[in-house]
Amino acid sequence: MKGLGVSPGIGIGKAFVIEKKFMDISKTYVSDAEKEIERFRNAVELGKDQLNEIYLKTLNEIGEKEAQIFKSHEMMLEDEAFISEVESKILDEKINAEYSLKEVSDYYIKMFDKIEDEYLRERGEDIKDVMNRVINILSGVKTADYSMLDSNSIIVAKDLTPSDTAQLEKGKVAAMITEMGGKTSHAAIIARIMGIPTVVGLENITQKIKNNDTVICDGKTGKVLINPNEKQLSYYIQKKDRLDEINNELKKQIGLPTISRDGFRVNLSANIGTPHDVDMVLENDAEGIGLFRSEFIFMNRQCQPSEDEQFEEYKEVLVKMGEKPVIIRTLDIGGDKNVPYIDIPKEMNPFLGYRAIRLCLGNVDVFRTQLRAILRASIYGNVKIMFPMISTMRELKDAKEILSEARKELSKEGIPFKKDIEIGIMIEIPSAAIISDLLAREVDFFSIGTNDLIQYTMAVDRMNSRLSHLYSQYHPALLRLIKGIIDNGHKAGIWVGMCGEAAGDPKLVPVFLGMGLDEFSMNSPSILSSRYIIRNLDKKEMEKIAEGTLNMETAVEVEDYLSCLFADESESYLNRCKIRSRN
Repeated sequence: MKGLGVSPGIGIGKAFVIEKKFMDISKTYVSDAEKEIERFRNAVELGKDQLNEIYLKTLNEIGEKEAQIFKSHEMMLEDEAFISEVESKILDEKINAEYSLKEVSDYYIKMFDKIEDEYLRERGEDIKDVMNRVINILSGVKTADYSMLDSNSIIVAKDLTPSDTAQLEKGKVAAMITEMGGKTSHAAIIARIMGIPTVVGLENITQKIKNNDTVICDGKTGKVLINPNEKQLSYYIQKKDRLDEINNELKKQIGLPTISRDGFRVNLSANIGTPHDVDMVLENDAEGIGLFRSEFIFMNRQCQPSEDEQFEEYKEVLVKMGEKPVIIRTLDIGGDKNVPYIDIPKEMNPFLGYRAIRLCLGNVDVFRTQLRAILRASIYGNVKIMFPMISTMRELKDAKEILSEARKELSKEGIPFKKDIEIGIMIEIPSAAIISDLLAREVDFFSIGTNDLIQYTMAVDRMNSRLSHLYSQYHPALLRLIKGIIDNGHKAGIWVGMCGEAAGDPKLVPVFLGMGLDEFSMNSPSILSSRYIIRNLDKKEMEKIAEGTLNMETAVEVEDYLSCLFADESESYLNRCKIRSRN
């Protein structure tokens, strides 16, 4: 069987199947709404106590960054607007607390479910986790008991919440397998930090695996074997030993500069969504943050975050990162990311509509407030500002003008800020790529957003499974656009980075190195392996390989070519970056 691998590694052990009962929350009417509100408040307080216990356990056994997840869960239960919304529903409709909480939570969960960005979409799972905790308290349902786990247990469940994952005893869990979940869920993030191989997305797996079955879980490929034969077992034991050697080698990359064998230096940065992600960035020795998705600050709330609230979020990240650069992408909502306090009209084609910089230019007060907050925070670190979804020169100049106005306001008010902040744009629309030579005159850097650039270049909805064969980061058209963007940036004397998923693709890293990309920004766990790859390559040799891909006809041809050139991860790690001759 094959699912989605979200935490690499090989787990071999006995199955421990967790069966969670589905709770059907029915709507009932109450005679005393005030008493029901009191019942709800008591459950919230108990939920906060439980979350604090999990926080302390996670802090002691896993780490501060993972523990912060549960502080954010606790903050949800301290959100006055959220709690008030539930209580008002109880009072106005005279209904039970469980149903009221579910109704309010489902509104926000559905809002996150519509988001295309997987990282932000998975945050809906955190709301669900908190909601279920309080509903369980209200209903008197006990949570799963993990005290019966034996060593080398393979956890099998329909779903695992962040709090489920944090309560597992790392020394006893060999792997985790679930029917639901995604690679950017907090449960998956915790699994990666704990080093627990994890596979998600295996339909009906809790029905196919029985307690004490011998199970092999490959968290890299997503493969799961039930009661394997001796040959299969032997193969995966050897593979596990090889992966242990690889991980030991990767740790040796910490503290080393990211320089190719012939002396070309690049910057390896990380993508984040919240300040809680910074610890993982530092743990993986990233040289900066290439993309801070600031929209998360604006979501899961009923009103716009104030300037002071935003300032504190940006300040926290900058202080933690010290002198390392932090690129904050200005508000990128609309399309698949909506908030209730900004009027975003329904559109026939929202991904081509009123979103990102277009929405900000139409809501100048919201935009200016964010820019003021970033400027105020700038004195605490090395911040850079990046505008998303620029498609015309007019948009860029208008955005810069509003930034200039924010600077003048702060100067007039006597509020300090750095005067020499670098300004950049995301190149994620073909029109911007085509006029990148002109746009480069107005900015200090480009960052190529490959996720949307593929979508818009190929006219493919990346969430449409029927068109998935057309959505490829190996397409020659995309690679030609990227090469042109890099060249135009360099001709204008600015540096060029990349913050889309392609930046961390082991097969494409050599290609982008050959094209002269200055900064690679990726998910934190990919940093050390990418550093190893770059340190074992000659840029001059990669220039020829990059040029070769531009003359190919199809994405399949490009991917096959690169797969043949570079050793597969299943081979000896020290030969992984070895260049093979193309016969």
